[in-house]
Order: sequence, then C-alpha cells, then structure tokens
Amino acid sequence: MTLPQAALGIDTSAYTTSVALLTLDGMLLADERIVLTVAPGSRGLRQSEAVFQHVRNLPALMERVLGQRPAAIAAVAASTAPRPVSGSYMPVFKAGETVARSVAAALGVPFVPVSHQEGHVWAGLWSTGRLDAGSLVALHLSGGTTELLRAEYAGAGRWRVVRLGGTEDLNAGQFIDRVGVALGLPFPAGPHLERLAAGGDPQAMRLPVSAGPGRVSFSGPTTAALRALEKGASPADLAAAVQECVAESLAKLIAKTPGALTTPLFLGAGGVLANARVRARLEETLAAAGVPSCFAAPRYSVDNAVGVALAAVMAAREGMGV
Repeated sequence: MTLPQAALGIDTSAYTTSVALLTLDGMLLADERIVLTVAPGSRGLRQSEAVFQHVRNLPALMERVLGQRPAAIAAVAASTAPRPVSGSYMPVFKAGETVARSVAAALGVPFVPVSHQEGHVWAGLWSTGRLDAGSLVALHLSGGTTELLRAEYAGAGRWRVVRLGGTEDLNAGQFIDRVGVALGLPFPAGPHLERLAAGGDPQAMRLPVSAGPGRVSFSGPTTAALRALEKGASPADLAAAVQECVAESLAKLIAKTPGALTTPLFLGAGGVLANARVRARLEETLAAAGVPSCFAAPRYSVDNAVGVALAAVMAAREGMGV
C-alpha cells in the first residue's frame, strides 16, 4: 500500500499545544490540541509554566496524530517565533521546535521554520479556500497580538510582512481577558465573554473608542469597563459593551489606516476573530469599502497547528516542483 505524503505541523503558543497533519494536496488528516491549564482568577501563565505544560502535552498529541494515521512524512514545520521579523522570540516556541527538528532529522526530511503569525495567516486562507492569495492585508488579533499587516508570499511557506498599524498598549485579547477575569470568567475569556454578551444589551452602556490611522488603544476602554463593573454594571451588558468597543475600534483602525483598504484580499485571523459580533462588524466595514474579505473559520481562528503544517506543505510542494 502506498502511503499518502503528508506534512506535520507543531505549534506551541502561549496557551495551546497543537499538532496537525496535512496531505500534500491540502487534506486534513489530523488536528489535535490541548489548551494549557490556567488557575481560576489568573490572567495567564509564566513562560516557564507554559513550556512545562507543552513538554508534558506533546508526546500524547504526537501519538494521537501519528499513531493511527499512516502517512509518509515529507516535511515537518514548527512555529519558532511569534512573528516573522528579526528579534521576535518567546521561550514557549522552543518546545515545539525542538520536537519538530528532532522528528525531521530522524526521518531525513526538511524542517520548515515558520512564525506563529504566519501560521494564523495560512490557517485562515486554508479554512476559507483562498490558497491562491499571494498578496493580502491581514488583521491578526489575539491575546498577544493586535496588528494590521500587509503580507506578500515569499516562497518556501513563508510570508514577508510589513506592519501597517496596531495597538499602542493592550491587545484586543488582553482587553477581553482582563474584563472577563474581573467578571469571574475562565481564562482565556473570549468564548465565555461572548456567551455572556449574548444575554446583554449592547446599547445599555458605551465604552470609549480610541483608534485612528495606524493606531488603536484598549487601555482606556479597559479602565472604563473595570470602573463600570465596580459601580455595579450588569455583567451581561458589560460583556456586550466590550464586544462593541472591540468591534468599533477595529473598524475605525481599518477604515482610517492608509493602505488597509487597497488590497486584493483582506484576511481576518487570530482568536479574537472567533467572536461573531466582532467579525460581523468588520465584514460590514470591508463590504462598504468594496474590499474582498475572508475570515478564518472559528476553529481555525484560535491557535492551531494546521496553518503551520500548511507552511510545510507549500515548502515541500515547491521543493518537488509541484
């Protein structure tokens, strides 16, 4: 029996250990994840704690992905840094990189280093069927990133990015998490806050919006939200107000930033864009401007290794002249 050729991807972000396997024609064979454990009431993990959990999680995930899914591994990729820029570094990515390099060396196949951000771009394009895109503007939103980027495909699974704008202080995900934890929600708070907001009135209160050309700020809205909570604001109404603030702030960032709306494709990716209200508001902004857009499917908005595996697919296919 001839085994299908496939690419293995590993991503060890701040809060998710993930391993994925894609055939070289882009079919998903496996997508396994473990969300890191964060103590109730905490707003995150120290890097040393996260690294330890990744090291503990990776053997089980590798067994799930490779143990019962026979494939001929043609390339292995791992996220090795947060962003595809010089000096970008976080210790958590060393956990996945170490395992990926070891597997590649043992199998005698190429290792493809890719950034976590590029993984989000690839996952978004894969989940929306837009792998034909070679040039785009991407909005990457998560607990650790709020960036508006112009991206050009550079070959070998990599993207060349230029930052058009982003946060001046807190990231959109940090805003959501800080208010969410104050509301007693688990961390990361995004999906829990969205469910709470569904029972609230988005018009009951308004948080300040601070955004302009190339810049957005969530420090002031965070302070205002926490003060409103101290004064007895309805948790559901406050959650709805946070969603509206994030949506309006990002819509203004996109509308006012030079170059954001002059693109063949606009891509939204990252965990914050799993939020349906935020995604819908940005889709309205882009449609009004006549800009073609796509947003990563919710499962592939959050941290995952599918995009990382796709980087290895692209590199392997190019190496084979496919």
